[in-house]
Amino acid sequence: MDPSKIKILIAEDEEDIRELIHFNLFKEKFKVETAANGAEALAKAKEIKPHLILLDIMMPEMDGLEVCRLVREDASFNDTGIVMLTAKGDEEDIVKGLELGADDYIVKPFSPKIVIARVNAVLRRRIKEEPDGEPVFEIFGIKIDTPRRKVFIDDKEITLTFTEFQILALLSMKAGWVFTRSQIVDTVRGDNHAVTDRSVDVQIVGLRKKLGDKGDLIETVRGVGYRFKELED
Repeated sequence: MDPSKIKILIAEDEEDIRELIHFNLFKEKFKVETAANGAEALAKAKEIKPHLILLDIMMPEMDGLEVCRLVREDASFNDTGIVMLTAKGDEEDIVKGLELGADDYIVKPFSPKIVIARVNAVLRRRIKEEPDGEPVFEIFGIKIDTPRRKVFIDDKEITLTFTEFQILALLSMKAGWVFTRSQIVDTVRGDNHAVTDRSVDVQIVGLRKKLGDKGDLIETVRGVGYRFKELED
């Protein structure tokens, strides 16, 4: 991963924080653009198609959650990572951001080293990593095309967020295996990522809804976690 080829958009209304993040990302050789409000961030994102957006939640004109929602509804941003910035450390904001398709979050105040580490982690997952298994995998009428990151149910494509795709691939490719919430988080978002059990549950709820009648294939193992229904011999 060559940083000089990676475009990052910082959307933050506080100038001091915006400039601090810009300075540290620029030192790492990333191509960096900035926006001071949500509307400007959305316009710049459409213009430059960044690999990653650092997105403050509390911004004028349009908040970060709304920007996240609009970005995730646009298929041209399917490969764009989103890291939410929140001053509150509020669980509701974190859960909502992850539900809308954010890849990660950082609670203010934060150190520049934390920002760089989180940015690199999301970029590595976005640019390099694919779920283990066959390039195209099918189970119970669900076809998972890992190189193109597409999912089809009975040959009809459904749209999943990055995290939903990773969870579906993880569970379905090891059908019958029980994964704890912590294992799901470690696999999808990286080790030692502080995500609440509730945020994993929210992702599962959203994934089941998008799978429609096949949502029941993701089974809850009470007190443990989740598994995908096992194929019968």
